Amino acid sequence: MKKEDLLKILDAANWAPSALNLQPWEFLIVSGDKKNKMGKNYGRIVDKYTKDWDEAPDKAFMPRNEFINFANVYGDAPIVIVILTEASSDPVYRKAYLESTSAAIENMLLAAAALGLGGCWMTGPLGDEKHLRDLLEIPATREIVAITPLGYPAVIPQPRPRQDPDLTKKVKWLD
Repeated sequence: MKKEDLLKILDAANWAPSALNLQPWEFLIVSGDKKNKMGKNYGRIVDKYTKDWDEAPDKAFMPRNEFINFANVYGDAPIVIVILTEASSDPVYRKAYLESTSAAIENMLLAAAALGLGGCWMTGPLGDEKHLRDLLEIPATREIVAITPLGYPAVIPQPRPRQDPDLTKKVKWLD
């Protein structure tokens, strides 16, 4: 992955709108041995939570063994970005931090796509947050929002079907 592309992506994230202009986000760029350890742990999480996929394949978005293999190596992405925000016990600030950081993630993924990179907004790896905190030395003052593997895709996947594509259930018009 080109460092200049990564910096463009992170710059786009940094320009996201944020509540009260707090800009509470932080990005950990993880590669090498730490990324490999994260992947092995994520593979264990996927294995644990997808046991029923074999009995109910219609619920699965991909075959179970493929998902476990993907998780073990984060889809062969060269880097994984761990996105953090400020931690807060105040529900108003916590929501503002999460929403603001989510806007930064969206900007990041849009910029990545514009540069021909693939990424995925993931929360599944947070199934063992303690492992991530210990491995990456994340302090209690930070909350992990998501993890995004990033790289040039070998294959461009087909878009996943949308629920309610006509927006008849998701949109209500009020006068």
